[in-house]
Amino acid sequence: MLITFKSHAAQDLIMMKDLAITLLGIIGKQLGERGVITSEEMPRAIQKLEAAVSDAKRAHPAESAVHPGQEEDQDEPLHLGQRAFPFLDMLRASQREGADVMWGV
Repeated sequence: MLITFKSHAAQDLIMMKDLAITLLGIIGKQLGERGVITSEEMPRAIQKLEAAVSDAKRAHPAESAVHPGQEEDQDEPLHLGQRAFPFLDMLRASQREGADVMWGV
């Protein structure tokens, strides 16, 4: 299932439900049929997501070397920072413009 996040400050952001649940959980929200992150909640939401991304990078540092037998173009799983970046970008743009981020509307 896909979830679409909307804000007047950014383009619509579509993501898989499991990622939406994870990211919203980090900022203390639950994925309901409809929801909103208000402009007043934005600074704290951004701070929590940035902290979670930093923690994830420390817990699972990226390996820069290619291992023998591993192809360079082999798909590797995306880490939290990569998966959260578009959402963080939307939150930051919304904070700059004082706009809310909504879903299910």
